[in-house]
Amino acid sequence: MNHTVFIQTNHKQITGAIVAEYALRRYSVNNDKFDVRIIHIKDHPWFDDHEGRLYLRDGLKRAWLNDDLQSFTLTRFMPPELMGYQGRAVVIDPDVFAASDIWDLLSRDMQGKAIMCRSRSGTKGFRDRCMATSVMLLDCGKLTHWKVREQFEAMFEFKRDYMDWICLRTEDRDTIGLFEKEWNDFDKFTPKTRMLHTTKRKTQPWKTGLPVDWRPKESSRSISPYNWFTRARRQLFGEYAFLGKYKEHPDRNQEHFFFGLLKECVDQGIISADFIREQMARNHVRHDAFEVLERTPDLPQAPAHPLSASTRNAA
Repeated sequence: MNHTVFIQTNHKQITGAIVAEYALRRYSVNNDKFDVRIIHIKDHPWFDDHEGRLYLRDGLKRAWLNDDLQSFTLTRFMPPELMGYQGRAVVIDPDVFAASDIWDLLSRDMQGKAIMCRSRSGTKGFRDRCMATSVMLLDCGKLTHWKVREQFEAMFEFKRDYMDWICLRTEDRDTIGLFEKEWNDFDKFTPKTRMLHTTKRKTQPWKTGLPVDWRPKESSRSISPYNWFTRARRQLFGEYAFLGKYKEHPDRNQEHFFFGLLKECVDQGIISADFIREQMARNHVRHDAFEVLERTPDLPQAPAHPLSASTRNAA
């Protein structure tokens, strides 16, 4: 198929990825026009081959850990290869959930650009010139230079920096176009949101109460006390020491949206109760997930937006 949506994931975020696939299908009236595929790092064993090896990340040499929450992130550059450098692809993180028809993005006029996305928020976008590659629209025929395994290897030879790659600083900016922020809404959920990105990892709704299992950023360019403390903590006590637990999301509507989707996945047999129990036992899903499912209100019938009047004020 010439149009495909790819969802990247690893074992820790597989629940989110399955729910994300369901949301794409739930809110589209054009499901016959595109495919949906999950890219799981376990299907690419060369990631495992690099376990513990040092690579270049924001000017620092860090150890590659496949068990990290975000070990999947570089698979976002795989779709052109997987599509045979033909057609169009959208690639999303496993914590991105459609609230509208993804076909509107897949079929839009790219105005000759190879990539469409949005910029990162705050200083990451303005000072660091970092693009938000967590949601991208790709013209695969224009990205024949994306050869992920080869470029992945270059990080371990210290010839390519992870942050330059993930921010698209290695790309010609004239080939990058911008789409509306609502296609990658960072923890902001309004009736205009096209896709919700629960990007603040510590408040992802299905993780509340679990031990934090992702590594804080470090940079060779920062001399802030926080940066020095983070580096010292990691070197003295380990990657995840003293990072605390995931917190409750401050926006109840975002929790309702995710668990409303998850509840429908369970009701339709897409996700089983046993699967949820297994993910809870592995600390990948919050331990009170079934209680949250019980109290979660039903979502409005698609294609109505999840924040239509019937749920916006639900408690």
